[in-house]
Amino acid sequence: MSQEAAQPGLAPIWDAHSCVPLHPDFDLGALARHHRAGCRFVSINVGMDLNPPEQIFQVLASFRRQLRARADLFVPAATAADVARAVRQAKLAVAFDLEGGRVLGGRPEMVFLLRDLGVRQIHLAYNRNNELGGGCYDVDIPLSPRGRAVVRAVYEAGLFMDLSHTGRRTSLDILDLALGPVVFSHANPRALKDDPRNVEDERIRLCAESGGVFCVTGVGRFLPDPEASAGAICDAIDHVVALVGVDHVGLSLDYEYPADGLDDSPPAFRPGLAFERDFWWPPAFGYGGGIRGIRIAPPERLPAIAAELTRRGYRASEVAAILGGNMQRLAARLWPR
Repeated sequence: MSQEAAQPGLAPIWDAHSCVPLHPDFDLGALARHHRAGCRFVSINVGMDLNPPEQIFQVLASFRRQLRARADLFVPAATAADVARAVRQAKLAVAFDLEGGRVLGGRPEMVFLLRDLGVRQIHLAYNRNNELGGGCYDVDIPLSPRGRAVVRAVYEAGLFMDLSHTGRRTSLDILDLALGPVVFSHANPRALKDDPRNVEDERIRLCAESGGVFCVTGVGRFLPDPEASAGAICDAIDHVVALVGVDHVGLSLDYEYPADGLDDSPPAFRPGLAFERDFWWPPAFGYGGGIRGIRIAPPERLPAIAAELTRRGYRASEVAAILGGNMQRLAARLWPR
């Protein structure tokens, strides 16, 4: 057993966002790595703005079938009660998230369809602007009227309104609507690493004031340490706790599982079209040929993060809140019953 393997007594962990290959043939059994590390909930991405609807819906169909077929390991997470059941049964609850709203086609009613298919959090724009609002690596535009209608649908459907990857003005416009809590499912403080994907202290405070949760993420390029060490992740947690208190801090890895030979790139990303990859992950902001090669904390690092929080003086109840309790409480408040 590795030094980063699951430890007895580890508080149940809620990973607010990680990634698997967006291919219907990917075996979700790989998520056993999360389970062995003490995770009892993970939200996995089923599509970004760069993925066409047919790809997203094929992935959803396959992943839903796989979760039902592996009742020994998985609990499909439709409600907070499902997550609580996964904790009691020592299984892994799994829900889906969307990184960008292009798949909605501008139709708010699509939010309800995706909710019924297992999506539990959505952010409106992935890095680049779209008809709903602004992305973090583009011209800073406001939330559009169509975007406002989609935001209202997200709250009506009982999903997490996620502000990750979203531009500043669009984020502030969503917060100004004051429809309920927001989350940053995977982001880090810009005060520690200056990148437009990271979030300045003002928006972290506003997230907390909404009743939401800011989930520190394990992506090295968004941390002071590009190796995404447990210490660097806990430095980011310390910063957010100092700003808004323990009750508004969560955790995500944004870990990307290996593709194992599967090509999950959308049609526009076929060989020879690297300029598209550069559009979504701009070299001007430090990316080189997309997101490959970026260090991300693996699931096996989760126990080390918990141990580091304890070493820094966090009480057991505070560690449990950061690792998962805060997000589970928010799900109990917002998700459909």
